Amino acid sequence: MVTTTYQVQGMTCGHCATSVSAEVGAITGVNDVQVDVAAGKVTVTSAGPLDTDTVRAAVDEAGYELVGA
Repeated sequence: MVTTTYQVQGMTCGHCATSVSAEVGAITGVNDVQVDVAAGKVTVTSAGPLDTDTVRAAVDEAGYELVGA
């Protein structure tokens, strides 16, 4: 198992967390997604390392921006 934390810009509410969690959670190999809206962080547990561009695309699809990765 690999756990990676990403910084996500633009999340402000529970709906944001749900959207990001659903999109990132749909990535193959992802086992768990924890979203901390206040800190602007998304922690992903996966079977192996994830491609950052894949995570970025999922976050973009949810309507937010992956930063610092």
